Amino acid sequence: MKILIVGDWHSELHEEAVFNALKQLGHEPFKFAWHRYFVANGWAKHFTRLFFKAQNKYMVGPVVSRLNNDLFDFALQVKPDFIFIYRGTHIYAKTIKRLQKEIRNTLVIGYNNDDPFAPQYPRWFWRHFLASVPLYDLTLAYRKHNIAEYLAIGAKRVELLRSWFVPERNYPVELTDAENEQYACDVVFIGHYEGDGRLAYMEEIVRQGYHLRVFGPEWDKVKLSTTGLGNMLPIKALRGDQYNVALNASKIALCFLSKLNRDTYTRRCFEVPAAKTMLLTEYSEDLASLYSEGVDVDFFRNSDELIEKIHKYLNDEALRNKVASSGFQRVKVDGHDVVSRMRQVIDWTLDIQKNEKDYD
Repeated sequence: MKILIVGDWHSELHEEAVFNALKQLGHEPFKFAWHRYFVANGWAKHFTRLFFKAQNKYMVGPVVSRLNNDLFDFALQVKPDFIFIYRGTHIYAKTIKRLQKEIRNTLVIGYNNDDPFAPQYPRWFWRHFLASVPLYDLTLAYRKHNIAEYLAIGAKRVELLRSWFVPERNYPVELTDAENEQYACDVVFIGHYEGDGRLAYMEEIVRQGYHLRVFGPEWDKVKLSTTGLGNMLPIKALRGDQYNVALNASKIALCFLSKLNRDTYTRRCFEVPAAKTMLLTEYSEDLASLYSEGVDVDFFRNSDELIEKIHKYLNDEALRNKVASSGFQRVKVDGHDVVSRMRQVIDWTLDIQKNEKDYD
């Protein structure tokens, strides 16, 4: 099938992973990336940067209109079997209507890895995406609770598409001495700062004398120099292979669930076991439905339980490795990789096409 993938395309973990997975499955993917529309170039770039930045932030203006028109023209050229729109913040509902009218047999699919109903977002931020939901032939929800919310605003059909790990990026590796020197630790947390109590958990880990490393964005929002994490400054995000190396170099990897996004699981819940590192994650019923507690991964529900389990697993290497190995097998067998996820998307589109033919 010919599949047009549309998105900001600023990260290799999202649209690029979808593109490569569909290619591996034998399909013909096409790329439409809109981040390039907001890059100021040429001699006047110092004057136009703010102009582009404002349009990208508020998703309105001549540049946004141009990218919508270009998407329409490109889709007419390609005539894809379906269009996969990843987090369609910049795509107008009227563009979806035009595509469905002009390319009759094309299905339009919408996916959003963020939570457009979460209270921290201003309503205007998701206005184009939410206006398009009733038009999509299939809306893919990242979280279970979003399914009912999409249906409530008129979605035609909603399916749960969880995030994934990318086998080429998340896997066990043999570390060099230099990599061990840079990343080895008892416990690692790789993720963003959020004022949801995660800082207090990590301060307690340090207070108990364990070797903790932290990596990720947005840690400049809190004054770590006044906490137990001050000696880790500056805390940086990890890119590319370094993320996988850091997971492999740690004995235990932590996962916290974003309260702002109302998360009941995260991408990290698949990436950590795929690296064959033991995952110790905040508990949720959703995660408990995916993994057996103390077998594939382990959970904590409060600070005392977190410290108790860190102590338990750091003092029992055989048990720690057993859990890590079981988690590694679980993500493989249960198909939490991106190729398996895209295979499911293809099955859903074929089902929709079949139902439409039967109806005709």
